[in-house]
Amino acid sequence: MASSKKRRNKNTELSELDAEIMAADDQPAPLPTWYKAAMFGLLIVGLLWIMVFYLAPGGQFPIPGIGGWNIIVGFGLAMVGFIMMTRWR
Repeated sequence: MASSKKRRNKNTELSELDAEIMAADDQPAPLPTWYKAAMFGLLIVGLLWIMVFYLAPGGQFPIPGIGGWNIIVGFGLAMVGFIMMTRWR
């Protein structure tokens, strides 16, 4: 004897629109504007810090007392910006 096909329950199937809505709900919230501004600000300030150190005569600027450590400060600022970039959505 042949068996009949099982009926589909329309209530248990998700439409494509419902699936998209559920997928959109799982996404994390966007970052606030201040986070993006701070991230790009640190990247730019770090780059400018290094540029000023190299372009200043005798490495007098931005902080004359620390000498070559100005490079570390500039890279440190830029690195914090890069680390913040990993959370950017």
